[in-house]
Amino acid sequence: MARPVIAIVGRPNVGKSTIFNRIIGDRLAIVEDKPGVTRDRIYGTGEWTGRAFSVIDTGGIEIEGEDSLLRSVRMQAELAIEEADVIIFMVDAKAGITTADEEVARMLFRSKKPIVVAVNKVDNLQRMDDIYEFYGLGFGDPVALSGAHGMGIGDLLDAAVSKLPVIEDEEYDDDIIKVALIGRPNVGKSSLVNAILGEERVIVSEVAGTTRDAIDTPFEKDGQKYVLIDTAGMRKRGKVYETTEKYSVMRAMKAIERADVVLVVINGEEGIIEQDKHIAGYAHENGKAAVFVVNKWDVVEKDDKTMQQFTNTIREHFLFMTYAPVVFLSALTKHRLHRLFPVINHVAEQHALRIPTHVLNDIISDAVAITPPPRDKGRSLRINYATQVGVKPPTILIFVNDPELMHFSYERYLENKIRAAFAFEGTPLRLFTRRKSDQE
Repeated sequence: MARPVIAIVGRPNVGKSTIFNRIIGDRLAIVEDKPGVTRDRIYGTGEWTGRAFSVIDTGGIEIEGEDSLLRSVRMQAELAIEEADVIIFMVDAKAGITTADEEVARMLFRSKKPIVVAVNKVDNLQRMDDIYEFYGLGFGDPVALSGAHGMGIGDLLDAAVSKLPVIEDEEYDDDIIKVALIGRPNVGKSSLVNAILGEERVIVSEVAGTTRDAIDTPFEKDGQKYVLIDTAGMRKRGKVYETTEKYSVMRAMKAIERADVVLVVINGEEGIIEQDKHIAGYAHENGKAAVFVVNKWDVVEKDDKTMQQFTNTIREHFLFMTYAPVVFLSALTKHRLHRLFPVINHVAEQHALRIPTHVLNDIISDAVAITPPPRDKGRSLRINYATQVGVKPPTILIFVNDPELMHFSYERYLENKIRAAFAFEGTPLRLFTRRKSDQE
């Protein structure tokens, strides 16, 4: 389900990132400690009083080549205005209202978006009187907080969550595969959308998506129904979207949350950059089926080894997504486009695959017999049994004598054995351990 979005805006050094980290808590922790998973984030998820939401830290948006600090702050505010349902406007109790604060306030006021003023650095009772100045910004009651001490975070979340809209997802039948295209700007997402919907489509209707400006396009091919969740056509006006690439992560997240299969589009002409890993990492962390689509393959100078070399490069850069297949094509010429849909269907099937419990336990028993768990301080891990508790992604719960004895490397070994038996191509595989007595 798509989550509403809260953005944190404010000039530098008011504590945006500290509050961002306080709000998301451990929810941004990377599920698997695999090499290659990029760790710096400007986008996270949180939950408060039963409401789940996404959070944007605009302080994490680096805008290069800016001569004016005020201009940079203005651009970050523009991003938040475009993307957010509720905006937290961060100010500094010690500094009072500055020129930059006033500039941001004017932009936010014109946006008509719900605003919560958060007065940070109220680190003691003596500073409480400093918050009254911020009534002058015109957004109602300011919330006093201290990011350093974690005080006032609950009050801030109460105020922000109370202003969140209720987002209801468009309901689709289970047999419809929801496909999202993600990728940084200029990788050819728009061209690929046009190629898919131009050559292959039988359009049923165009439905306004549940996230702003998204278009869900249902279509059918060879008897299989799909919904294309289009982020490629969501171009915004303004130089902010030409200057910074990180906004593409925000757009991608909204599509990822609602998709079954995520197409990670890479520019075959330019190769792979760090931003590609950021975006793909969100698909992985959200447990979605994924396919790497190398676009613009028609303009790449190649020989009989080029495709394998590029595949190897993808594997080296995306060590945390070795399960994802790679498709090379040209959206412009439609060359090899016919290879895409069989792969989408396959990974969607793998994403929803369920293994009978007795078969799963046979595989794990054989794995343990071949390589027993290592001993730790004289104690050995004992695996009692395993069961699959979920799909999309396939999620397996392993009951053991002591979860702390399950070393990361041995868990990876078990995952590899399960994948060797059942493939699970194109989908993450989640393994969790629990003490046997916990379920009794």
